[in-house]
Amino acid sequence: MKHNLITFLALLCFASSYSQNYTSTENSTAADTVKNKKGEILNEVLITANKPKKPVEAARSGIKVMDLPQSVQVIGSEVIEQQQAIRLSEVVKNLNGVYVGSARGGAQESFFSRGYDMSANNMFKNGFRYNAGSIPEVSSLEKVEFLKGGSALLYGNVAPGGIMNLVTKTPKFTSGGEVSTQMGSYSYYKPSVDFYGPLNKSIAYRFTGSYENSESFRDFVKNERIYINPSFLFHISDKTQITLQGDYLSADWTPDFGTGIYGKTILDLPRNEFFGSLWSTANTKSSSASLLFNHDFNKNWKLNFNSSYQSYRRTQTSTAQLSTIDANGNWKRGLTKADAAEQIFGDQLSLQGNFNTGSIKHQIFTGVDYENSLAPSYTFGFYAPGKPADLLTTEATAINLYTYDYSTQSTVIPYPTRTTQLTSTETQRFGAYFQDLVSVNQYIKVLAGLRWSWQQSEATTTKEVIEKKNNVNVITTAYEDAIPVTGAKTISKAFSPKAGLVVQPTKDLSLFASYSNSFTPNTGTTVDAKPLDPSIIDQYEVGLKKDFFRGLLTTNVTLYQIANNNLAQTAQYLSDGVTQNVNTNLKELVGATKGKGVEIDITATPVEGLNIMAGYSFNETKVSKSSGTSGSLVVGDVLARTPKNTANLSFFYKLPSGLLKGVTFGAIGNYVGDRTGGWNDDYLWTENTPSTNPKTYTVTIRDRDIPLEGYVTVDASLGYEWKKFSILCRLSNITNELNYTVHENYSVNPIAPRQIMTSLRYKF
Repeated sequence: MKHNLITFLALLCFASSYSQNYTSTENSTAADTVKNKKGEILNEVLITANKPKKPVEAARSGIKVMDLPQSVQVIGSEVIEQQQAIRLSEVVKNLNGVYVGSARGGAQESFFSRGYDMSANNMFKNGFRYNAGSIPEVSSLEKVEFLKGGSALLYGNVAPGGIMNLVTKTPKFTSGGEVSTQMGSYSYYKPSVDFYGPLNKSIAYRFTGSYENSESFRDFVKNERIYINPSFLFHISDKTQITLQGDYLSADWTPDFGTGIYGKTILDLPRNEFFGSLWSTANTKSSSASLLFNHDFNKNWKLNFNSSYQSYRRTQTSTAQLSTIDANGNWKRGLTKADAAEQIFGDQLSLQGNFNTGSIKHQIFTGVDYENSLAPSYTFGFYAPGKPADLLTTEATAINLYTYDYSTQSTVIPYPTRTTQLTSTETQRFGAYFQDLVSVNQYIKVLAGLRWSWQQSEATTTKEVIEKKNNVNVITTAYEDAIPVTGAKTISKAFSPKAGLVVQPTKDLSLFASYSNSFTPNTGTTVDAKPLDPSIIDQYEVGLKKDFFRGLLTTNVTLYQIANNNLAQTAQYLSDGVTQNVNTNLKELVGATKGKGVEIDITATPVEGLNIMAGYSFNETKVSKSSGTSGSLVVGDVLARTPKNTANLSFFYKLPSGLLKGVTFGAIGNYVGDRTGGWNDDYLWTENTPSTNPKTYTVTIRDRDIPLEGYVTVDASLGYEWKKFSILCRLSNITNELNYTVHENYSVNPIAPRQIMTSLRYKF
């Protein structure tokens, strides 16, 4: 779909002649609210939509955005409200270079940036990593911060593409709030509340909550969510504040693994058809509690202590695409039951300081952080009555995708289940870091820092034992009677340096260059049964940030290269150096990937009330080196789920005066380029003559990627504000574009068709 990209580039050129600033009274932090007003109303804080004037919380160090040798984007609550976003995937349409990689059966949304999956370690809430296995609530968000590039210095084990920080709304010492409701296609409705104000001169509160109930464009797929988010702010003194926050989410949803796929071809089937079992059910529960302590010793030195506890659990019973569909459309649906959880404890202690050595200014940030994660995961088996040891992986009778009939499908789980295994993984992380922004003069600044990270993982497994006696499988040790076995500890240690140069010829122009690296722990062992060292990933960036016309036009341009020069792959030989290895758990650091790209961000406010955001990104991440062993990646292959081109363009306009004062309208468009789903291709070794010694093999390339064309979606909105009331209508995917998100090969989910959404709001 090259014409889609050409259209988008033309729109971007149009947008570049404008500039945008985003204004909101919701953008001051809790600490700023207390210090500056104590019951009085602050003036509005001016923030550009993707480059804030103030330091962003994700950067942690208090460094101004123009002084950071990396790009930042911030999407505030006003943009989220104007967009009528109900999912984080809709909010990130405003983030250049970030895209949804997969939907994973409807359980979560996986985000990618610069060729790397962000979902494992790069998603944060109020500065703490959270389990991204659930879909977070949007109604409580104050803003979404996206810190591009390397952030391992501040956050430890994170992928180099960037980190996303979700910032929830905080208390205020002025009374206010709103009630709202959203209604839309497929029986969607969602009432929400947001109240805030002072309890006394020293304590403020805020409470946000929502309830969501909806069907789906997919038959028999439903969703019900309840969310609450209370918080309190304690003004101990003018120098000391404590913020307590908590939230709770419970979501009941229907597991939906999408449509059928034969080989590498997505079948041409109706978008609404649901091929999962009618008895499929799932629930996700997540909760968190955090304490943020801020103390200013004086205007130059500040101490922060943050502590957080998070809990996550997902249960699911359903069918899933775990087996092959034949050419006639016959499919034996896989049976699956899951129960996975995680508890995360985290602490952060940091110190910010400013001082001079002669004429040179220093802005330091140093501290330590610790995290403990305990993640139990159960494994279940389905079995036929009378054969308790014979586990089933698929339904006994195949369905046919071309003649599928809902009326013949069972609404009751067909087979009993039993627990076969419990694996509990405990992971501990510790880091110590130091960073200094050195201002040589008003034109030249140098950022330098170093982090030492330590990570330890240990898994304990309890599982049943099955033995074959007289050709019959017999359970010799039930799961309940099994003795837990603790595996070997995996310990990873790494230094993560970062260095950057910022040149500012004028106060509204920054040129920067930076180097940073991050690390990724590896599973498996060497052929000598030793733990693998982590993979170290280097990232280089150059770019510029420029404000035109006193901030009415803002541009960011970044070029980068990311290299993983010691990617773990299956070892070619055993420890004797001669025998071919066929055990995929035995690995060596012999692979490599290299990515390069460019990102262009534009924001604008050409006239009062008109806000424009635009962006374009190019990324190409390829396998640059491979061991060539069975299961290893193929040199030259582009990493799956990584489009080369993405683009975004949006505008929102509120008429500030005249006969139509209060009328608002806008649109947002997104382009996601050609990409592949499934897995990356790999080398496949086939044994020719098993009886000979030495054995001989034929090496082929296993073609496993699923080609996906690029696509464009466009949403438009129209609304009206009158005094404290407002109404806003949105028509999404106006052209009814059909495309898919593909996770490996078992979750091929079509994007939503054309839908309408209406929001009613009353502000106190």
